[in-house]
Amino acid sequence: MVLVFDAKKRLTLSAGVAAGLAALLEGCSSTPSAPAPAAGATPAPRPADAGAARPLPAPAPADPHTPPPAPREFRAAWVSTVANIDWPSRSNLSTAKQQAEAVAILDRARALNLNAIVLQVRPSADAIYPSELEPWSEFLTGQQGRPPAQPWDPLQFWIEQAHARGLELHAWFNPYRARHATAKTPLAANHIGRKLPEVVKPYGRYLWMDPGEAAASQHTLNVVLDVVRRYDIDGVHIDDYFYPYPIDTPNAAGPEGVALDGGVGARQELEFPDQISWQRYLLGGGTLDRAHWRRQNVNALIEAMYLGIRKEKSWVRFGISPFGIGRPDRRPAGIIGFSQYDKLYADAELWLANGWLDYLAPQLYWPVAQAPQAFDVLLDYWLAQNTQARHVWPGLYTSRIDNSIKSFAPEEIVKQIGVTRSRNGVRGHLHFSIAALMENRKGITDQLRTLAYQTAALTPPTPWLGSDAPAAPQAAARRESNGVALKLSAGAGKPVAHYAIWSRYGNEWRFAVAPASRPVLLLADDAAGGAAQVVVVSAVDRLGNESERIHVYTRSG
Repeated sequence: MVLVFDAKKRLTLSAGVAAGLAALLEGCSSTPSAPAPAAGATPAPRPADAGAARPLPAPAPADPHTPPPAPREFRAAWVSTVANIDWPSRSNLSTAKQQAEAVAILDRARALNLNAIVLQVRPSADAIYPSELEPWSEFLTGQQGRPPAQPWDPLQFWIEQAHARGLELHAWFNPYRARHATAKTPLAANHIGRKLPEVVKPYGRYLWMDPGEAAASQHTLNVVLDVVRRYDIDGVHIDDYFYPYPIDTPNAAGPEGVALDGGVGARQELEFPDQISWQRYLLGGGTLDRAHWRRQNVNALIEAMYLGIRKEKSWVRFGISPFGIGRPDRRPAGIIGFSQYDKLYADAELWLANGWLDYLAPQLYWPVAQAPQAFDVLLDYWLAQNTQARHVWPGLYTSRIDNSIKSFAPEEIVKQIGVTRSRNGVRGHLHFSIAALMENRKGITDQLRTLAYQTAALTPPTPWLGSDAPAAPQAAARRESNGVALKLSAGAGKPVAHYAIWSRYGNEWRFAVAPASRPVLLLADDAAGGAAQVVVVSAVDRLGNESERIHVYTRSG
């Protein structure tokens, strides 16, 4: 079903594409998946057809009285603000143009049946929202520290508009980068590079906060928790930039592409300039070697961030998107490539084992058939590390659908979604980035809509943060000339984020999700299915917990 907003703030649920995904995923009820295999366990043999696209599970047999379980899958796209990759399309646009571009992105996500946006709110120790801690981003206003010409709060706008469309909004922070290679304007007076220059180090064409400096890590933690307190976000998200990707000359911009291509980084690496903080650690009696000390610095921030978010708002999920290849001493046979464990000092395996995150989104940016970095083998690796049964939602390199020699075919992304759906414990994925979906590169958006996202889906529940279901909604329904009108309201008790709606047309159950902020709905008649005969509704909270379902409408006669 497609949700269309009208001027009277009523949602029209039109039955355009038949919802053939009544049981989208195995075990798509609201109960959590079984834990993944224990760390070190031998993965299941790779099937001979691992490179083939996997069909979606067949729908459950239709019951004329009881709808099937709600489809469950986290479907997100990253929206990059750094270097104006995704939004805004260039710096210093008018407020009206920035808002129009944001709305277009959110409308595309909604039309595609995505259910979350991961918005970069801190590209490099700056902000796309009013902050007392960091300056306005030049990627937004054209000059770092300069506020928008027309006062407004872009993050608040994104949150309100996302929630109005039933989309989650996860705030994405870069934890340590202090200046991007593409930046053109001077550092603002309230930038950490000016306020605390001793904790910021030049590295190639970047500035980088030294993770060994307690003041730098505390500043990042303060920034994140400030957003958690002040904004109604659904998640905090950090990316793969911990210690920087190694470079070989002071003028380099960073070899992320080399790492993605299976390389190990710079040929002769330029040492990250943390000698002062390293010597301070040793003089203070520290006993770790330098590599373990660097990992401990990052680990301390990850743990503090997770605990701090929990203390502020227990329902805000914490997600991390590390480089997709695990530590060398645990990798499956045949997997080679860049080591984030040794080069970025990111011990993602430890974070999973300690439960310091709610979802891991490893950047699995390689094809299924590329054996040294095979998508499915790497996905199984991360599942084997997931002893705490957290969410594992891989990142897909959808923007690799381009005109380069390394371009993916759209079918590769559809195939990778099929792989995720074939694994127990994987109920979601993220696209990098929204640009490819906005441009419909080589028809990828059309293929996803037709082959992968035929119906809406709820995000999977997160029971370790709370599992109490909301009260069943209250509802009224009446037959109108062109459909069934619904008016929904939350029951007493905990707040509601969405309403899950099943409507039966003939023998076919169709599923839709409506935001709780838009409780007036119309289930439109359509040429193929006629009028809805039965309507069933439940309430869903922010952690994906579903209420008891209620029958709202049964067509007489």
